[in-house]
Amino acid sequence: MKIVFFGSSSFAVPILEELAKSEGVAMVVTQPDREKGRALKVAPTAVKSKAEELGIEIFQPDKVNTKEAIEFFKKINADLFIVVSFGQILSNAVLSLPKLYCLNIHASLLPKYRGAAPINWAIANGEKETGVTIMRMNEKMDEGDIALKEIVVISEEDNAITLSEKLSKKGAKVLLDAIRLIKDNKIEFTSQDHKKATFAPKLKKEDGAIDWGKDASEICNRIRAFTPWPGCYRYADKKILKIWKASAVTESNFASCRRQLAKLDKPGTILEANKNGILVKTGKGVLNIEELQLEGSRRMTAEEFLAGHKQLSPGAILS
Repeated sequence: MKIVFFGSSSFAVPILEELAKSEGVAMVVTQPDREKGRALKVAPTAVKSKAEELGIEIFQPDKVNTKEAIEFFKKINADLFIVVSFGQILSNAVLSLPKLYCLNIHASLLPKYRGAAPINWAIANGEKETGVTIMRMNEKMDEGDIALKEIVVISEEDNAITLSEKLSKKGAKVLLDAIRLIKDNKIEFTSQDHKKATFAPKLKKEDGAIDWGKDASEICNRIRAFTPWPGCYRYADKKILKIWKASAVTESNFASCRRQLAKLDKPGTILEANKNGILVKTGKGVLNIEELQLEGSRRMTAEEFLAGHKQLSPGAILS
């Protein structure tokens, strides 16, 4: 079976690796090399780097739907197109090219969390489980008919990085299951219930701004969800204070606090600060900040941070 793999991000890498090992990949299509980081050095996509390592031919069109690109794809005469976190929308002209199907691996249980950031928003919204879906692509975003779905549990320790790794590994397994069904002529597709659709829009910098008036558990979920980007942050001494790791503490379990919560009306007030964390009042409950980073400095544990930043003492307010 002749397979062309479309992918760009690190999420797609384990799937490409397993697909190449089990089925073979005729070509990888990925985004062009682009400037990255503060130094703006031109760098390849994660998928390109893996494809080079695997010795797979690579095609990097600026725009995948041009006449020139379509003519190039026609010459490959592929049976399957597999699309995973590619970064460009494929037109009907491209979707119709493979002899069999154009399949997408989406990191949610469709029709929930259609869109660019399903992993992040599943965590941010406090979901206990998510999963991967194999669907036959059409011209609409994540609305294609479903072949297979499989659930992945979201643990309380998962952040966007660890959950992405879990889903990528699961996606590789479920994709190979789908290909076996195709080979056996047993693949079946089911239409999505569009009335049950929810959406996961592309992340913006402002999504990481912490609202101390929210529930501590909700803030904690967003910290996990938006790691590493855009990161969750507020301000201390007019500098960005990024919070990397935190846990929610309920008021009923907060007997050790030396200050009375009832007397502190303003969310964002620091209640305690010690080697175990920086405890901050929220709209409901308390957030224990365990790892943080002040603008211009490195990421630190609370104990390390407090050794050099005395301003985060009880009674101070994080704006």
